[in-house]
Amino acid sequence: MDNKVKIYIAILVLIFGITLLVDKGQPKPIDWTPTYSVDDKIPFGLYIFDHEADGLFKQKVERISTQTPYEYLDSQYDARENVETYKIKGTFVNISEVNNIDEQSMKEILYFVSHGNNAFLSMKAFPKVLLDSLKIELKADFMPVDSVSVWMANKKVNAKKYTLNTGLSDYFSKIDTLNTKVLGYQNSTKNKRQVNFIEVPYKNGYLYLHTQPVAFTNYNLLKKNYYQYTENLVSYIPKGNIFWYNKSFNDQRISSSPLRYIWSQPALKSAWYLGLIGILIFMIFNAKRKQRIVPIIKPLQNLTVDFTKTVGNLYYQEGDHTNIIDKKIIYFLEKIRTDYLLDTTKLDDDFITKLHYKTGKDEKDIRDLVQLINDHRNSYHGSLEEDLLRLNKAIEKILH
Repeated sequence: MDNKVKIYIAILVLIFGITLLVDKGQPKPIDWTPTYSVDDKIPFGLYIFDHEADGLFKQKVERISTQTPYEYLDSQYDARENVETYKIKGTFVNISEVNNIDEQSMKEILYFVSHGNNAFLSMKAFPKVLLDSLKIELKADFMPVDSVSVWMANKKVNAKKYTLNTGLSDYFSKIDTLNTKVLGYQNSTKNKRQVNFIEVPYKNGYLYLHTQPVAFTNYNLLKKNYYQYTENLVSYIPKGNIFWYNKSFNDQRISSSPLRYIWSQPALKSAWYLGLIGILIFMIFNAKRKQRIVPIIKPLQNLTVDFTKTVGNLYYQEGDHTNIIDKKIIYFLEKIRTDYLLDTTKLDDDFITKLHYKTGKDEKDIRDLVQLINDHRNSYHGSLEEDLLRLNKAIEKILH
């Protein structure tokens, strides 16, 4: 590992250490997410209510977290001939920020209530099938408020007002006044009284609907004596067993991560982690085996050509034209024997014809070259320098 890599690693370690030291002294930010989960100790979780539920309800509490209301209640229905009733008796309870009950489950809850049971629902948005069946309407006060005052309608129960920290203020804007009993009110900054807790009869049972589930959260149960308001709410639940559907919003919300499908598939999740580990290993080894700069190596020079040029210049400077002509002829004939497989012992008309066919060169140029070679061999010497030039030119016509 070279010095640069060591410096980079040291800088990263230093930055990481400084970050830890800075974060160590910072207070942990408060998570205000309204999860309504029994496992969350954050302000809008139901951890405290879950631990105090047995004392608040004062009845046997059965928690339903792995099944939908439909699945649970349908499994308790006795469908034998001439029976058609539920094996269990009591009150179905649900507390959530939003509507976490599907339509089929809501129909099953209404059917459960119609058989002489009850349902206590505290949520900001109720299923449409429930609102239509009970002929009630729900509205939200969209005025920005930090808190809402709540109190019980029956002063004998409790005449005190409590201030709940909540978001939008939901309330019942329309109810069946002939059959519906108002149990609680609220008001916002307008000081307008709004209905937030009602009792509605449904066939042989009752439904208790409440629009401020924040009253059951950790924050409000620990704030002064606000737990009294929660006690007042659950005091209206009739005697009998409690069937608490506590599957929280946090359990059913869909992740916004683009990798949510990968996380949902065990095989893809394992492949993802394996890929990340492989990339990390590659980066570590690549840092150690980083390619060094490759020096530029010049190709070897063709010394044979330089040697030939040197020897040729030497012969030329010495004026030994006869020797140069001889070597030119030897080179030419060797080339003919190697490339065209022709016998060069006798340079006659037959040789000229064969060389013409194999090279495709002009027969007259071949004949002129053969004539020059034969003249030189026959010791006919004119101007040797002029003969060398003529021979070289004639050879180039044939070989190029």
